[in-house]
Amino acid sequence: MGQEVDFMIHGYLKLNFFGSDVYITTTHVCLCIICLTLIALGLVVSQKMKHAKAVPDGIQNVAEFYVEMLDGMVKGSMFRHWGKYANYILTIFMFILFSNISGIFGLRPPTADYCVTLTLALITFAVIQFNAFRTNGAFGYLKSLTQPIPLLFPINVIGEIATPVSLSLRLFGNIMGGTVMLALYYGLLPKLATLGIPVFLHVYLDIFSGAIQTYVFCMLSMVFINDKLPE
Repeated sequence: MGQEVDFMIHGYLKLNFFGSDVYITTTHVCLCIICLTLIALGLVVSQKMKHAKAVPDGIQNVAEFYVEMLDGMVKGSMFRHWGKYANYILTIFMFILFSNISGIFGLRPPTADYCVTLTLALITFAVIQFNAFRTNGAFGYLKSLTQPIPLLFPINVIGEIATPVSLSLRLFGNIMGGTVMLALYYGLLPKLATLGIPVFLHVYLDIFSGAIQTYVFCMLSMVFINDKLPE
């Protein structure tokens, strides 16, 4: 039990940023790998769709299935507004999914870093507030925070601020928990016990749990955004 547990949190390069030391960490490296993978995948799919076949196969089939599946999910949650936000939801769904399941490829999931999940939640929060102001106007939005009685204004403000906090913490907590469990398994057990058996842990903690948390984040984002849109 004297082995060291590696949670894959390493600083690779120290930079001086406005007088403060900042580090290029494992999260930055993994984020770059995932973003480059998504860009490459997007370019391949784009080229494939330029020469799309009437009967799809291979990459075209997978791409069309993904878009149709996610479009159906957005339509079911956002109704007539779905077209405005389909691209946003499809983009964050793919980014979060790839980040969550990256552990099976030996990477540390970027979503196990709270800065990443908080940034995603703040983007959704900005979209929510933009729609609230556009739908109700500044005065109408402030008035809505006083409903049903003005005394509840502070509580309603806290409720608005709690949205990105709850979104980010839910995603971060689940992915970080899985990362810690796998690190403990690999770090504390004999090498023989890490052959074969971790496959089942990766299936549940990386693939199953990662897909579920991706769906939950996107579904809640759609619900919160749609709540601020006109009927």
